[in-house]
Amino acid sequence: MNPVGEKEIRGSFVNCSKGEARRLNLPRNLPDLPWDDLDFLGWRDPGAPDRGYLVAERHGVIVGVTLRLAQEVRRSLAKSTICSVCVTAHPGTGVALFTAPRVGAAGRQGNTVGTYMCADLACSLYVRGRKRADLGALRFETLTEEERIVRAVVNLEGFLDKVLEDTMSSTTL
Repeated sequence: MNPVGEKEIRGSFVNCSKGEARRLNLPRNLPDLPWDDLDFLGWRDPGAPDRGYLVAERHGVIVGVTLRLAQEVRRSLAKSTICSVCVTAHPGTGVALFTAPRVGAAGRQGNTVGTYMCADLACSLYVRGRKRADLGALRFETLTEEERIVRAVVNLEGFLDKVLEDTMSSTTL
């Protein structure tokens, strides 16, 4: 992912108001992020632990999506779960159900789309081996790093397609 600045990030959000986008907390270390290792920028809001944000490039346009952590999902600390984007297995609460309001009229009516993602939204770092889940050295996959990256990007695109579904016919996002 190419580095993006604060103004570009705030202007990219498609499923919240401009006021909400102006008020959201950006990552503190924005210029120092490992941009070359990111397929998308994802972060949790330290001031509001139930909120997360995702910014990705789609067809040459930066698209931002607000996320909410689903509250009623109960997880066993003894079992592992798998992220739907990067397919990384995590123990306990390492994967969380995030919901995103749909864009347009559907979102204004309260319709959301959900997906299970790495709770820290660091999928790009997991597929590249820059970050490891706390399951030890267990890795049963035979895919190459490049193949895992492509799979994660395709899975993220599928989620974003669902969030953007209300406007897909009128734009090329």
